[in-house]
Amino acid sequence: MHRRGEDNALRHLDFTVIDIFLMQLSFMLMYWATGHRGIIYLDPTYRIQPIIFFSGQMALGLFSDCYDGILVRDKHEEFIVMLRYTFEVWLLCGVFVILANIKAKLPQLLMATLFYFDLAFFGREFNKFLHRRSRPDRRHVLVVTSSDQVRRAILKINHSGAADDHEIMGICLTDDAELGQFSDLNIPVLYITDPNLLPTLTTWWIDDVFVLSTEKGGYPKELMEDFLTMGMTIHYSLSVLDDFNFAKTDVDSLGDYKVITNSTHFITDRAAFMKRSMDIAGGLAGSFVTILLAFVIGPVIYIKSPGPIFFKQKRVGLNGKFFYMYKFRSMYLDAEERKAELMAKNKIKDGLMFKMDDDPRIIGSEKKGKDGKPRGIGNFIRNTSIDEFPQFFNVLKGDMSLVGTRPPTIDEWNNYAPRHRVRMAVKPGITGMWQVSGRSKITDFEQVVALDKKYVENWSPLLDIRILLKTVKVVLNHDGAS
Repeated sequence: MHRRGEDNALRHLDFTVIDIFLMQLSFMLMYWATGHRGIIYLDPTYRIQPIIFFSGQMALGLFSDCYDGILVRDKHEEFIVMLRYTFEVWLLCGVFVILANIKAKLPQLLMATLFYFDLAFFGREFNKFLHRRSRPDRRHVLVVTSSDQVRRAILKINHSGAADDHEIMGICLTDDAELGQFSDLNIPVLYITDPNLLPTLTTWWIDDVFVLSTEKGGYPKELMEDFLTMGMTIHYSLSVLDDFNFAKTDVDSLGDYKVITNSTHFITDRAAFMKRSMDIAGGLAGSFVTILLAFVIGPVIYIKSPGPIFFKQKRVGLNGKFFYMYKFRSMYLDAEERKAELMAKNKIKDGLMFKMDDDPRIIGSEKKGKDGKPRGIGNFIRNTSIDEFPQFFNVLKGDMSLVGTRPPTIDEWNNYAPRHRVRMAVKPGITGMWQVSGRSKITDFEQVVALDKKYVENWSPLLDIRILLKTVKVVLNHDGAS
C-alpha cells in the first residue's frame, strides 16, 4: 500500500459547500415541519443537532473519498454514493449524540436526513449539470506514439470518457511506418523526424501533448523540450503499465527522481492520520480494559498454570518487519514445543497457519463439559477473545492497528509463496476481514489470503469502522472463535 497526499474536499469545494448548506436547510425544514416557528439556531433544545451534523460533514469531507470522481459519476452511482455518505454522517454524528447524551428525537433526525438525502442528490446532479454547461471548449490533443499503438491509444482515450473534454488533433509517429494505413482515421499523421513538424504544429491549436512510450519507439526528448518551450502541457504514459490491471498507479518522487509508482492501494495523508487517530483512541481505551482484566483473570491463569499471565511472541508485521505481539496466556508454557507433534491435526492446509479443534495445549482443556467440549479457563478467554486484549498495547506502540491482517509467525512467513505476502502490505490488526468472516470455519489458507487482499485493495476509514462494528457482533455471539 502506498501513501500519497490529495485534497478532494478542497478540489470540489463547491460540492462541499452545497452539501453543508443543504444539511442545514434540512434541519430547518424538519424544525418547521414539526410545528415550530422561528430559526432552529435560536432554540437551545434543537440547535445542537445541526451543529453536530455540520461538524460530521466537515470531518468526512476531509477524511473520506465521498467526492472522488464526482463529476464523472452517473445518476445511479451518485445515488449509491449518497446512500453511503448519508450513512457515514449518521454513523459519525449518531455515535457522538449517544456518547454526549444529547437529547434528540429519532423520528425528527430521520426526517431531517430524508430531507437532506433528497435535496443533496438533486443538488449534486444540478451542480454537475452547471459544470458541464459552463465547461470550456474541448482541449486539443496531439498524440505522440509508435505506429502499433495509434489505434489502441485513440480507442482508449475515446472510450474512457476523455473524449468529452479532449479532441485528438493529430498523431506524431516515433517510428517509420506507412502513413497510408491510418487514412481511415481522418486525423493528420506525421513523423517526429519530419523537418517541417514544428512549423506545421505552430499553425495548429494544441493544448496538450500525450506521449505514449513503447519499446518500439524512442523517447523524443528534444521534441518534448520544444513543446514545453511553446507552453504546451505534456502528459506521459507508459504502455507497459497497462499490464498491471491489479495495481493502482501514481506519480511520485524518489530522491531527485520522478517515478511512476504502482501499488495495491493508495491512501492519503489525512486518511492515514485518521486511521492512526482511531488506533490511538482505541488503543488507550483497550489498554485500560486490559489492565482491569489482568487483575481479574491473571490470578486464575497463574493458579491453573504457574508462570507469566502474558504471552509474548515474535511475529511478522508491516512489510516483513518483526515485532513482539502480546496476549493473555491461554496455553501451557510448553505449547510451542508441542506444536510440531500436533501439526497432523492442523485444519489449515499447507501448514501456513495453525488451527485445530480441542487443542490440548490450552490451559484447562482437559476439563470437559456435558457436550464433551473443553471448558477450561484457556478455552474461555479464547472463545470470548479476551486473550487478544493485550494487543491494544501493540496498537499504542504502532506495531499493530485496530483493523488489519493477522500477523503470521516467523515459520509461517518463511513458508509463504510470494502471493501470500500481500497480507502484510498493511499493519497487522487485532481484527480484520478474515476474523469477521467466520475465521474458524475457513480451512483454506487461500481464502484467508483472498479476504486479506480484498481488505488491502479496498481499505478506507469507513471499511475499518464497518469491520469494528461487525467485530463487536462476532465477539458477542462467540462466532468464529476457537
